[in-house]
Amino acid sequence: MLYASDLTRIEGAFDAFVEEDLAEIPDLIARLLAHAVEQRLRWNVSRGYQYRAQSLTRVRGRIDILKTEAQQLLSRGEVYCRFEELTTNTPRNRLVRAALDVLARLVCDRDLGRQCYSLAATLGRMGVIGLRPSRAELAQDQISRNDHHDRLMVALAKLAFDLALPTEEVGSTSMLAPERGDAWVRRLFEKAILGFARVELEPIGSSVRGGMYMDWQVSAETGGIADILPGMITDIIIDDPALGRRLVIDTKFTSVLGVSRFGGASLKSPYLYQMYAYLRSQEGRDPLWDQASGLFLHPAVDVRVRESVTIQRHAIAFATVDLAQGVQAIRRELRVILSGADPEGAYDRAN
Repeated sequence: MLYASDLTRIEGAFDAFVEEDLAEIPDLIARLLAHAVEQRLRWNVSRGYQYRAQSLTRVRGRIDILKTEAQQLLSRGEVYCRFEELTTNTPRNRLVRAALDVLARLVCDRDLGRQCYSLAATLGRMGVIGLRPSRAELAQDQISRNDHHDRLMVALAKLAFDLALPTEEVGSTSMLAPERGDAWVRRLFEKAILGFARVELEPIGSSVRGGMYMDWQVSAETGGIADILPGMITDIIIDDPALGRRLVIDTKFTSVLGVSRFGGASLKSPYLYQMYAYLRSQEGRDPLWDQASGLFLHPAVDVRVRESVTIQRHAIAFATVDLAQGVQAIRRELRVILSGADPEGAYDRAN
């Protein structure tokens, strides 16, 4: 849920049981928040107008004549002014800095703690000072369409002061319930894998893209074919420039195996045809596409599948991630799957 948090959709409320083992949650939130803050710093933090009123030696904004006369400021060559000042010291930025300070003291990973302290200090040098803002201040600091990059950062900062994750069991803590529609759950899994790949792989040089549209390499097309020819949209594409490797990932929130016409277990034919079309249709566009690999990633519970095959120079792998594991185990498993370094060597044989 955290890695897919930019997709959060909530409805209703329910009484949730708060997870007892919280040891790993601060580290996970801190890692995501640090990544979001670093991204925001590259584009410069957002600014906002802050109301101020003080006596000045020059006119700025509007003059408060009553206070100017009452305090006899003109005799000292001053006027009392009310004005708005553009500043980085906005409620949302103060919230983020306060969250970084809190998480730096809570995380188990010392390097991560130092990273949080460093980012908080960077915000301080940029003028973000003061205490954690109140709810009223945050309510007034509305995130505009132009500042949409702040949404994830602010959501994670708020979560840092809560540190409670819901489970399926009834408890005494009131929390908000996510929607449970099949389409949304499938999209949630896809966004979670995309978010994980961005947080874990982009810092080490990989390029991660989601929802990439691909064209067919067509010729001799008739006049109306463009209107009815279906397009192709991949879930996730990961490029590793150091290894010259491109991985096309398709997430499926279904069982990895189906039933063959003879009653035995079988990989699902439409999935294989889909990945084959993705890989073969893009050959010749660039060297990475000529040797691109495909990966079908399925969620599972107490099931482990690691199978792969090479078809016409393209490795296609099928893998599951066991969601019944703990947070750290899931992260380790996803790292192995996305890196292609399967301990049993299935990926290496395919490549």
